[in-house]
Order: sequence, then structure tokens, then C-alpha cells
Amino acid sequence: MSFMLRCPNCGDRHVAEFSFRGEYLQRPQQEDEFASWADYVYMKENVQGKHFEWWYHGSGCQRWFLAERDTTDNTTQTTFWFDDRPRLINRESEPDA
Repeated sequence: MSFMLRCPNCGDRHVAEFSFRGEYLQRPQQEDEFASWADYVYMKENVQGKHFEWWYHGSGCQRWFLAERDTTDNTTQTTFWFDDRPRLINRESEPDA
């Protein structure tokens, strides 16, 4: 697998500079049942197509960020910091105008 990934801090870089850490999932509340936590840790959707995932830029700024990536062709739609996620992730659920 070889493609370019845009770090929100450093710009476009080869994917070899990054570590993939899995898809972004909503974290359960601390008081939630054990089953919710088990699903969060072990059960992944493994979506074919566009989804959000965690990346770490280990050979650059050494920061974590989220990327919206299409797994069918390894194209990155957008990358952003964790704090920007409500604005960017929620747009996926809005109907097309």
C-alpha cells in the first residue's frame, strides 16, 4: 500500500511516515456496561469506502489526527485535528442539498 497522506500540520507526506491506529469510533461513557467497552475495543466496522480513522505522524510532528479516507482506492478526503471532529464528522450525516 502506497499513497500520500496530508498531515494537518506538515502537509502532504508519504504514508510510510505515519502509523495507522484504527477507525474512529465514539468512545463509551465511563459508566457504560462492559459489553459497550468490549465492542469499542474489539469490534471494528471495517467499512469498505469512506470512513474516519486515526493516524500518527511519527516521522514528522509526532501528533495524532483523524483522516477521512476511502479504503477502496486509498484516497484521503480530508485530515483534521481531534478537536475539529464535531464540525467535520457531523457533516457526513447531513442530507445533500
